[in-house]
Amino acid sequence: MGWLWAIIVGFVLGLIAKAIIPGKQHSPLWLTTIFGMLGAIVGNAVARAAGVASTSGIDWTRHAFQLIAAIIIVAVGDMLYMATLGKHKQQRGRV
Repeated sequence: MGWLWAIIVGFVLGLIAKAIIPGKQHSPLWLTTIFGMLGAIVGNAVARAAGVASTSGIDWTRHAFQLIAAIIIVAVGDMLYMATLGKHKQQRGRV
């Protein structure tokens, strides 16, 4: 059940991050989900390092850290994806 929850949270965080980032992102949905999962992991680590412990109810500070991390990871990951995809298309055009 833990993996299913991680996939769902990653999917939602990735989609929210894509919606916040200006412009069009070209990374596929599966990669956006992985980026969102990484954002959740990094956001939890940053929140823990900042001293935000588990609270009763909704922990908005931890979720904010997760979303900020997801936005950064989706933006950088999409740039890397497009750089790799662009090189691949250039090499296919030369053949």
